Amino acid sequence: QVQLVESGGGLVRPGDSLTLTCAASGLTSSKYTMGWFRQAPGKDREFVAASKRIGGNVYSSDYADSVKGRFTISRNNVRATVALQMNDLRPEDTAVYYCHTVARGNAWWGQGTRVTVSS
Repeated sequence: QVQLVESGGGLVRPGDSLTLTCAASGLTSSKYTMGWFRQAPGKDREFVAASKRIGGNVYSSDYADSVKGRFTISRNNVRATVALQMNDLRPEDTAVYYCHTVARGNAWWGQGTRVTVSS
């Protein structure tokens, strides 16, 4: 059973930084694309960032335009974690953030961690 568990959400002020972490179990996460999505109140879930395996231990990163230059996705394959470093947070970044992967023919989601950006 694949399990994704997010942590690190919270209430921050505009301009602050926050790091989210996703701990993966039940799969060899290093083999799969791992991503982050978010869902703001009253809106659809949207893509934020992804780390895709190109080959071996080489990965490429992809970001939504709205977070490019502010957010960074990274992996720790030894710990089977994926982190999302979020800098210069804005009120529009307020959402529940979900970890995601597709493995064994299924899409897997974590339970989400809430990020609120407010002054």
